[in-house]
Amino acid sequence: MHIAKNSALIVIDVQKGFDLAPVWGRRNNPDAERNIAALCEMWQATGRPVVCVRHTTDRVLSPFATWSPGRGLKPEVVQVRFNVTVEKSVNSSFLGTPDLHEWLRQHQIRQIVVVGIQTNMCVESTARTGGNLGYDVVVPLDATHTFDLKVDGRTFTADELAQATAANLAGGRFATVTSTKELLGGFIPVTGETSGRQEEIAGVL
Repeated sequence: MHIAKNSALIVIDVQKGFDLAPVWGRRNNPDAERNIAALCEMWQATGRPVVCVRHTTDRVLSPFATWSPGRGLKPEVVQVRFNVTVEKSVNSSFLGTPDLHEWLRQHQIRQIVVVGIQTNMCVESTARTGGNLGYDVVVPLDATHTFDLKVDGRTFTADELAQATAANLAGGRFATVTSTKELLGGFIPVTGETSGRQEEIAGVL
């Protein structure tokens, strides 16, 4: 898979508030954060931009309220040197502040790789919007996770929801759905002094 030289990694809502199990219920893909961290490290090692998207709300009881510790980033990404941070209060990262679309245009970025939480909510919404705006959107599904969801008395498992997202994005031609390992393979072989570290990152997956 070809990774553009200025491909932007969009890291969505990797926040402590999602660790509150009683609020969200059972999750899938326990390796999501590890895969997200590996992608962040690779993007930084190769000088590509990394965007932090963070959910923030004024709703007092929300785990993402402005006053809540849940608004903070998870340990896996807290040390990442983000190029820009977008604050949002809805699902799509393109409806936040600063304007993500404008920031990407200013930096002449046409390819975005979307990772984070939740697969079927903010990740899918962002990928769909990006596809509609004409971006080359890539979603490594195993660098996302979600939670079981009960609708009208029926419980859809997190894995079912993730697979539905994959079908929606690929089938609707909004995005290319792939894996972290396949995506990192786009950086190999490499030359130069950073090659050893890149191979090390790819080798743990």
